[in-house]
Amino acid sequence: MALTYSQMLPLGTKLPEFELLNVLNNEIYSTKNIRPSKNTVVMIICNHCPYVIHYHDEIKKMISKYEEQIRFMAISSNDVINYPEDSPEKMKTLFKNLNLNIPYLFDESQDVARMFKAECTPEFYLFNNENKLVYRGRLDSSSPGNEDDIDGKDLRNAIDAILSNKIIDENQFPSMGCNIKWK
Repeated sequence: MALTYSQMLPLGTKLPEFELLNVLNNEIYSTKNIRPSKNTVVMIICNHCPYVIHYHDEIKKMISKYEEQIRFMAISSNDVINYPEDSPEKMKTLFKNLNLNIPYLFDESQDVARMFKAECTPEFYLFNNENKLVYRGRLDSSSPGNEDDIDGKDLRNAIDAILSNKIIDENQFPSMGCNIKWK
């Protein structure tokens, strides 16, 4: 595991257009069909990263709290040949075990990870209802092994601000975690 920090995609970037397999229903999920009327959180994650596992409960809480107001999706871009625990079958099993029903998308080509300039898992992106990036970075300051509370504070503050029509602080911190497992 190589500790890696996110690149911080520029604020204002449009939500990339892509089509990926949703492993939960074996259907293609397309951002072309997303109407810009709802804010969207995109999570670049994977099954085996201890930084992602560290956040499982907080991600579930956040989705439960905001799913009526925020569209959530998760994307896994890891090389499944060398990291078979991140295969679509195991992705589906993990989300079923976590009781998560948001789209879990498999980025086999890794092109979508490149569109997001993703470097690590997890990375979090919040797009406004015009599909423009308003937050990118970490969920909170906690990580495996430190004493900080797992509270999702950084992303929650951004979500709460956007839902209240307030300005989101542009002083944002990069996410950190395991590097994307490139082919």
